[in-house]
Amino acid sequence: MSVNQHTHAGPPYGQPQPGYQGYQQPAYGGQPLPGVPHAQYGAYNGPMPGYQQPVPPQGSVRALPTSGAPPPASGTSLPSGHQGYSQFGQGDVQNGIPTSTAPMQRPPASQPFLPGSAPAPVSQPSTFQQYGPPPSSVQQLSNHMAGMTIGSTSISAPPPAGLGYGPPTSVPPVSGSFSATGSGLYTPYTASQGPPPPSVPQGLPLAQPPFSGQPVPTQRLPTEVPGFAPPPSSTGIGPSSYPPSTGAPRLPPMPGPPLSGQTVAGPPMSQPNHVSSPPPPSTLSGPQPGLPMSGLHGPPPPTHPPQPGYQMQQNGSFGQVRAPQPNYGGAYPGTPNYGSQPGPPPPKRLDPDSIPSPIQVIEDDRSNRGSEPFVTGVRGQVPPLVTTNFLVKDQGNASPRYIRCTSYNIPCTSDMAKQSQVPLAAVIKPLATLPPEETLPYLVDHGESGPVRCNRCKAYMCPFMQFIEGGRRFQCCFCSCVTEVPAHYFQHLDHTGKRVDFYDRPELSLGSYEFLATVDYCKNNKFPSPPAFIFMIDVSYNAVKSGLVRLICEELKSILDYLPREGNMEESAIRVGFVTYNKVLHFYNVKSSLAQPQMMVVSDVADMFVPLLDGFLVNVNESRTVIASLLDQIPEMFADTRETETVFGPVIQAGLEALKAAECAGKLFIFHTSLPIAEAPGKLKNRDDKKLINTDKEKTLFQPQTSFYNNLAKDCVAQGCCVDLFLFPNQYLDVATLGVVTYQTGGSIYKYAYFQLETDQDRFLNDLRRDVQKEVGFDAVMRVRTSTGIRATDFFGAFYMSNTTDVEMAGLDCDKTITVEFKHDDKLSEDSGALLQCALLYTSCAGQRRLRIHNLSLNCCTQLADLYRNCETDTLINYLAKYAYRGVLNSPVKAVRDSLINQCAQILACYRKNCASPSSAGQLILPECMKLLPVYLNCVLKSDVLQPGPEVTTDDRAYIRQLVTSMDVAETNVFFYPRLLPLTKADVDSDSLPAAIRNSEERLSKGDIYLLENGLNIFVWVGVNVQQGLIQNLFGVSSFSQISNTLSTLPVLENPFSKKVRSIIDMLHLQRSRYMKLIIVKQEDKLEMLFKHFLVEDKSLTGGASYVDFLCHMHKEIRQLLS
Repeated sequence: MSVNQHTHAGPPYGQPQPGYQGYQQPAYGGQPLPGVPHAQYGAYNGPMPGYQQPVPPQGSVRALPTSGAPPPASGTSLPSGHQGYSQFGQGDVQNGIPTSTAPMQRPPASQPFLPGSAPAPVSQPSTFQQYGPPPSSVQQLSNHMAGMTIGSTSISAPPPAGLGYGPPTSVPPVSGSFSATGSGLYTPYTASQGPPPPSVPQGLPLAQPPFSGQPVPTQRLPTEVPGFAPPPSSTGIGPSSYPPSTGAPRLPPMPGPPLSGQTVAGPPMSQPNHVSSPPPPSTLSGPQPGLPMSGLHGPPPPTHPPQPGYQMQQNGSFGQVRAPQPNYGGAYPGTPNYGSQPGPPPPKRLDPDSIPSPIQVIEDDRSNRGSEPFVTGVRGQVPPLVTTNFLVKDQGNASPRYIRCTSYNIPCTSDMAKQSQVPLAAVIKPLATLPPEETLPYLVDHGESGPVRCNRCKAYMCPFMQFIEGGRRFQCCFCSCVTEVPAHYFQHLDHTGKRVDFYDRPELSLGSYEFLATVDYCKNNKFPSPPAFIFMIDVSYNAVKSGLVRLICEELKSILDYLPREGNMEESAIRVGFVTYNKVLHFYNVKSSLAQPQMMVVSDVADMFVPLLDGFLVNVNESRTVIASLLDQIPEMFADTRETETVFGPVIQAGLEALKAAECAGKLFIFHTSLPIAEAPGKLKNRDDKKLINTDKEKTLFQPQTSFYNNLAKDCVAQGCCVDLFLFPNQYLDVATLGVVTYQTGGSIYKYAYFQLETDQDRFLNDLRRDVQKEVGFDAVMRVRTSTGIRATDFFGAFYMSNTTDVEMAGLDCDKTITVEFKHDDKLSEDSGALLQCALLYTSCAGQRRLRIHNLSLNCCTQLADLYRNCETDTLINYLAKYAYRGVLNSPVKAVRDSLINQCAQILACYRKNCASPSSAGQLILPECMKLLPVYLNCVLKSDVLQPGPEVTTDDRAYIRQLVTSMDVAETNVFFYPRLLPLTKADVDSDSLPAAIRNSEERLSKGDIYLLENGLNIFVWVGVNVQQGLIQNLFGVSSFSQISNTLSTLPVLENPFSKKVRSIIDMLHLQRSRYMKLIIVKQEDKLEMLFKHFLVEDKSLTGGASYVDFLCHMHKEIRQLLS
C-alpha cells in the first residue's frame, strides 16, 4: 500500500501517512449527523394508521457494551502526531501495526468471555457474573451456523433448510445454556467470564506485520467479533475477539502465532469475523453482562460500566425482555413475560450479543477518532464514520463531507475488482454545509483568462499537478499531458520542486476551492441574471378546506425576508412571483407601483403562456406592500370554491415560460393536493394497483405513466428551472409520475399525507422555511474526471444527463448528493494511485457563475487484503441501496433483492478465500471494516421499497425511492438503521445524548421511555410500567392511559426531564435535512406495529429476516460460493 507522496502536494503529502484510518463506524458523526441509523422507512409522513406491521421482536440481540470497540479496521489512523511508524520507513504504513503505538495490544481488560466449558485462558478473575451453568463440553455448542465448527470439532449440522432464514431446524437444542457464539468459534469459557487474560496480547499475532505484498491473512487479530469473547486457549479458535486497544490501528490480519493453546482455527477475522457456530444457548435469559461486542477498542476499562448499548442489561432493563422473540424461533417459548427465567432450552441459535453490533462500532469510532482532527493531507486515508463528530483540516484532499468512497484503496486491475465484487463508487455532495469551525472553500479569481486547466483533458489546476522546467510548464496528473503555464500564473519552484506560492494559492494546497467563472462558462456567452422563486399554490377545494392555503399565505409573508443571499449582501437578489391554480391558472401582477395586486386568468391550459412580463417577478422589498395585500386576499378569494379538480403539467409549464421570458434560472415551489385529472396536458389516471406487488409488472408502479413529464423535465433543465414539490395527498396521487420533473431537475419532494393543520403544520412550515433558505446552485453541470486507468461509468441521484459525462441539474442544493461509480479501463499503479476531480459549474443565488472543485487521491493495491482493509461500509450501503432502488424500475423486486444478497455474498466469499487464514468452513469470517455489511444490507432488503408491508402505499414507495436516491451517507445510515435512545437514561445535567441501543424489541424495558429516529420520523415509545412521575414530567398527565398519541410536539413543562427530552429532539432536528414527524407510541397500542417496523434487527411482519437469521443465511450463501 505504499503511500507515495506527491511532491507537489502540500506538506501533507509528504508526511508519513497516518495509517489508513480504521474503519470503525460508529457514532453519528462526521457530520453532526447523529447516527444515521437505517431504518426502514417508516411512516412516511403519513398518518400512522397505516403501516401496522408488527414486527415481532427478533432474536435476542443483546446490546453490546459499547465500550468494547472493534479493532480498528485495517489501518487505523493514528493521530497525526505519531507519524512514522518506525517500523516501516516513512510514509509506508504497511499494514502492520506500527511499532510505536503502544496501545496496540488490546487490553484484555474488558473482554468478558462467554461462559463455556473450556478453561479460561490464563486464569483471570472472573469479573462478570456468570449466568447459568456452562455447557458441559465443547461439543455441546450447538453449532448454529449451519454446521459451523465450534472449536476444533466440526459439527456438521445441516444448514437450515430453506432460506436459511429460520432457526435451523435440524439442530437439536442444546443444553440450556446460551453462550454467545463468538468470534471464532467461541469456545465457551469456563464459568468465569473474566476479561481476557492479560497475557494474551502477546500472543496476538501482532507479531509480524505483513508487508504490503503479503496477503494478509484474515485479521487474525483477534478479531473481535463483537461480542465474541476471545476464544479460550484450549479451543481451536483463533484468537479472535480481542478488542484492539484503543489507539490501535486496526490490525491487519496478520498471521501471527496463535495464542498459546489454540489451534488456530481460522484466523478470526477481525471482528466478528468469525461468527462461528453458536455456542449452546445458555440458560441465561438476560443479557450476559459480559460479552462486549465488537471488540473493545481502547483499552477497555476494566469492567465496563454498563455501556451504552449494553445498558443496564444486568438489571433487566433491556435485555431481559426476552419475551416473545420472534426471531428466536420458538426459543424461549416459555418466557413470554419479560422475566428472566429461561424457558425450555431454545433451539440453538446465534446469540445476538455475539454478532457485530452497529452501536459498538459507532461508539468505538467515536472514541478512537472523534478527538483528533481529520487531516486530509495523506493519500487514501479512510475518514472517521459519518456518525462520529470530527473536525476536518483540508491539506490537499477534499473533506469527507464533500466526498466519501466505498474504498480508499482500489484494485490495480479490473480482474481484481471483478474478483472482489466491491463496487468502486464515490458519494459526492458538492455544496455540503460545513460546521462553523471549518472554512468554506476559498473563491479564486484568475481574471479574464479564467482558471488554469490542462490542455488535453481540461482538468482544473489542483494540488496533484506537477510543475516542471523551473515552473514554466506543468504535467497533468490526470492525463500526463504537459501544458504551458500562462505568463500571469508563472512562479518559481523551491528546492523541492514546489511552487514558492504554494500556500498562497488554494488550488495548489487545498482539496476543495472555487474559481470565479468567466463569460465563456455562461449560457449564450453572457453572464446570468439572478435567479427567481415562483410560488404556485393549489387553491382547489381540498387545499382551501384544510386551511392549507391560508397557512401558506401567512407563512410566505415572513419567509420572503429570508431568501438566500451572498454573504456580504444587504438583501437577496432573488425575485419572486405568485401563481394560484385549480383547473385554470391565475397570475398576479405585484409591481411596486400598483396600489392593489392584479389577477390574470389563463384558462386555455392546453397552450400555456404567461400573460404578463412586467410585474410578475419582483424584488421583495420594493413590492412588499402589494405582496402582503395579495397574500391576505388569496385565502378570501377562494374561500367558497367548489372546484375539486386540478391540473399539474400546465403549472410547471407556466413557471418555465415565466423564467424563459425573464431570461433567468430559478425554482418553482409547487403546493399540490390531488391527482391531476382535469382535462389538460399531463392529465393522469388513477392506476394504483396493489395486486401488482410481487409480480413482474410491479416495476410499472415506479415508472411514470406518461412520457409527458420526462419531456417537460428536459425543457426545465435547459432553462435552469428547478421544481420543489410539496404534496398534501388524501389518496393516491401518483408520486412516481408527479415526481419526475422534480427528480430530473434536482429538486426536492416533501409529502404530508392526510395533512391536518394541528398536527402537521410545524413540520410543513419548518420544511418550507429551510427549503426556501438553503444554499442552492442553479443551472448546474457537474463532471467527474479521473486519472488514467479508471473512469466514471454510472451516476445516481436527482439530475438529468444528455450525454455520458455531464450531470445536469437545474438546481443543486446543499443536501443533495450525486453517486458516481467507476470502472477500470486500464491498469493502475500502486505508486501513482488514482485521482478524482469533481468540477461543478453553477450560478450562485446572487447570479455569479462559479466553479467548485473537489479533488481526492486514493491508493491502489495489488493485494485484495489492502482493498478489504480500506473500505467504508456506510458508503457501500448508500451505493447498494441506490443501485437497488434504481433496479426496481426495470426488474422484478425479487430479482433486485437476490442480486444484492448475491453481490454481498461474493464480496465476503472473496475475502474469506483470498485474505483470511485457512479455517473451518463452519466459521463465518468477515473483514473488520465490513463486519456490519450483513446487518445493514438486511435493513435495505427489508425496506419498504424492496419488501413492502400491506400498509405501505404505492406513493410511499415511490416517494422513498426518490428520496433515498439523493441522500448522503449520514442520512442513509440513520434511515436504514434508526437511532434508538433510552430517554430515561439521559443525564439531565449534561448536553450529551444517552448512549444508543440496538434496534430490537428485546432491548426495550417496560419501565422506560425510548426515542427512535430515522431522519423522517421521531417515535417516543412509552413502556406500560413507566413511573407515574416520569409521565407527569414529560406529558403533563397523571397516568399512562391519559397520554395522548395524537401529540405532534411535547408539552413545554418546567422540569429537568422535560427540558432534556425536548433539547434532545431539537438537537436531532438540527442534524437532519427534513423536520421529522413526532409520533407518540404507547406500548401495546395499535401504533406499536408501526414502531416495531423500525426495530430492524428483529423479524419483520412482511417476511424480512431478523439480523441473526440473515447472518446465518449469508454464511450459507458464502459457503455455497466457496464450495
